Amino acid sequence: MRTGTRTEAGAPRRGRGAGRPHAVWALPAVLFFTFFAVVPMALAFGLSFTRWNGLGDPEPVGLANWSKLLHDPRLTQSLTVTVALTAASWAFQTVVSLLLGVWAAGRQRNRAILSAVFFVPFLLSSTAISLLFHALLDPNFGIAHGDTLGSTSGAFLALVFVGGWQFIPFHTLIYQGGARQIPDVLHQAAAIDGAGRLRRFRSITLPQLRHTATTSGVLMVVGSLTYFETVLILTQGGPGTDTAILPYLMYEAGFKNYDFGYAGALASFLVVAATALSFALVRLTGFGTMRSTREGM
Repeated sequence: MRTGTRTEAGAPRRGRGAGRPHAVWALPAVLFFTFFAVVPMALAFGLSFTRWNGLGDPEPVGLANWSKLLHDPRLTQSLTVTVALTAASWAFQTVVSLLLGVWAAGRQRNRAILSAVFFVPFLLSSTAISLLFHALLDPNFGIAHGDTLGSTSGAFLALVFVGGWQFIPFHTLIYQGGARQIPDVLHQAAAIDGAGRLRRFRSITLPQLRHTATTSGVLMVVGSLTYFETVLILTQGGPGTDTAILPYLMYEAGFKNYDFGYAGALASFLVVAATALSFALVRLTGFGTMRSTREGM
């Protein structure tokens, strides 16, 4: 008794529509992204060609806001601060999360418990973390000696540390997963050849984690460009304007100066800059052509 039909080649015939991509399952994500990302970006771009204080109807002004953007001296300063904060955050978070991730991938005693404890800061909101560190760094009632947030270097390092304290656990998890995919046979062969732990880390672990480092680095850089809550609560762009990054400049233009047209231009510029940087990182690092490092094993 035959249980199913077969093709001419003898292979079982699949049901109608089998193997076709079910795009309908992606529809909720597409709709969510459209309404909460694409539509707001389009509205901000359209708003950049108007003058609007939040009341009444927007007044078309052509390219006036974009001309103001190109001649705004604060834009250059904000770009410099944004790039410096992004670079410092990437360096700090990469080194710490790489070491913690490789350690967490091992079989040390109490490793699972400590890994869970390390992951707790990522579960907290940026607002709660910023309020916590703002209280800790208060010059009158906090635990810090002196006015840390009152100096340029102190405020900058505080932003780097607080951002790292929150997001290092996430990147540690990425490196932990990558380190666990490294075949044990590589370390065993190196140990037989007399390579020590440091030599194995430098010659085996780091090369095998290059794709993981690229993934983590892209997420760090793009995330740093949208860093906002911590700056707003911790430093408010100060002292002076020394920590006023691009997202904070956009917030200040819209919700302090009520110039939503110029804020739309800043938002559009930030989107274009972040997108261009993302494509550049993907192209330069070979992110789009990655292949498994386990091929051939």
